[in-house]
Amino acid sequence: MTTEPLLMARGLVKRYGRVTALDHADFDLLPGEILAVIGDNGAGKSSLIKAISGALRPDEGEIRFEGQPVQFASPIAARRAGIETVYQNLALSPALSIADNLFLGRELRKPGLLGTLCRTLDRKEMERIAREKLSELGLMTIQNINQAVETLSGGQRQGVAVARAAAFGSKVIILDEPTAALGVKESRKVLELILDVRARGIAIVLISHNMPHVFEIADRIHIHRLGRRLTVIDPREHSMADAVALMTGAQTVAA
Repeated sequence: MTTEPLLMARGLVKRYGRVTALDHADFDLLPGEILAVIGDNGAGKSSLIKAISGALRPDEGEIRFEGQPVQFASPIAARRAGIETVYQNLALSPALSIADNLFLGRELRKPGLLGTLCRTLDRKEMERIAREKLSELGLMTIQNINQAVETLSGGQRQGVAVARAAAFGSKVIILDEPTAALGVKESRKVLELILDVRARGIAIVLISHNMPHVFEIADRIHIHRLGRRLTVIDPREHSMADAVALMTGAQTVAA
């Protein structure tokens, strides 16, 4: 990993009337790392993630991606730049197939006149790529690429959502509580999936309340408190008790 941030933010401010959600917040994501973002409820984690993923426009501050200043007008603009977000509700369409969900909003059309004039979808190619991407991420338990997402287990759905984010050459993937409401076995598969994606050189932002998971896979931990970054700690040099104490204000950052 280099010391130059892939994605960074400085002095982000977001106000909702008298409520300040972001109070001159800073953020740094290094290339190829897993950065965990933790904080108490109401600390401003969601606003921070929405700001860097294009879901909201900050009132003040600057965001830089690959060294260049950026202003994402929407999550679609961030996605085009290579920043994918997997929200807690997964944003999957349960009635559609796995392949259809992977290509939702970026469907492939058949070559030639069928695609350009008739706008016919190239389903065979989409299914082939979907199988390939799921295999790359080790999701071999999914046998039928055309089965509806609503028939999958929670862990498999999470896998499809992560595969969709990783399938299109993303440079950054933001995961919002990826193991929430999953059992022990399914959570383990999702953590392995995150490590597999990181091994492919994709930087990951992990928002989670699950401290054992955070300390198991994160390279660094961003602690967010009262609308701003309090500090960044190394999980190899701090304990879970340290992180919770900093997060809740029971412990202050050494000068």
